[in-house]
Amino acid sequence: MKFCKSFITSAYAIVAGALLASSVFAADVYPNKPVTLVVPFAAGGPTDAVARLIAVPMGKELGQSVIVENTVGAGGTIAATRVARSAPDGYMIFIHHMGMATAPALYKKLPFDPMKDFEYIGQVVDVPMVLLGRKNFPPNNFKELETYIKANKEKVTLANAGPGAVSQLCGLLFMSREGVELTTVPYKGTGPALTDTIAGQTQVLFSSIAVAMPQVRNNRLRAIAVTTPKRIDALPEVPTVNESGLKGYETVLWHGLIGPKNLPRPIVDRLNGDLNKILQNKDMQDKLAGDGVTAAGGTPEQFGATIKRDIDTWRKVVQKAGVKAD
Repeated sequence: MKFCKSFITSAYAIVAGALLASSVFAADVYPNKPVTLVVPFAAGGPTDAVARLIAVPMGKELGQSVIVENTVGAGGTIAATRVARSAPDGYMIFIHHMGMATAPALYKKLPFDPMKDFEYIGQVVDVPMVLLGRKNFPPNNFKELETYIKANKEKVTLANAGPGAVSQLCGLLFMSREGVELTTVPYKGTGPALTDTIAGQTQVLFSSIAVAMPQVRNNRLRAIAVTTPKRIDALPEVPTVNESGLKGYETVLWHGLIGPKNLPRPIVDRLNGDLNKILQNKDMQDKLAGDGVTAAGGTPEQFGATIKRDIDTWRKVVQKAGVKAD
């Protein structure tokens, strides 16, 4: 009996040692081929823009190409499910925004658990959202928009990037706080939503500042208000929603890198370290700031805590709005 226990204990020790050695070895040789960075939304949207901004410098740090791949559908849940079921070897990771935290409230049968099926690598950026109107939209500011909506709410169409997108959530919160129901038009990504608003097919939408800035600078869309606690340097003349009269309305969009569960900690640390390194680069920070975006960074644990906090926060908002994505 003692022999059996001793043998079993020794066997466990050998297996544990082998697993530890294999994870250390994997980190030592990682990566030895290109890394796929999955984007859960269409090309041209805010998440895609951030992914492509960091892909090249991340590739330089890793010594391998980082290939951006768009996997679109169901508010990001298709991409998240794909990554959750992928091999935990660091060759498939993905970038998502706070839709990762809102999914549990939006979807009845979510095929993954945000807190159990992933390893959180690191937060990339904080991105303000901005309320936009088409160029020839009669309201020039937030107060005029409120007045216009009260008189013409059946004519106002509110675009969004699809079920579960932050633009949809911002719109829901806006309508809830204003006590109005607008005609909402969902798209498969922010890019198509912006295109149709520019063309006059829809009147207003919420978008990340990173994607909206070129359109605002080129006078194709009008920036009505930003959703941050205070005005942003990139658009100093544009007031916040809060200061415009809708008190307490604040939303800041984050993006972060995520891997599948059981991704070896040495690989998580490698990716996190390289991410923080490129985010600390002044040229990168200046480029982000020019678009109203702030480099985030930090530890995997800090990013995981942000996810948990936002799951609790947005569950209340979604439940109050009574909306479901499926």
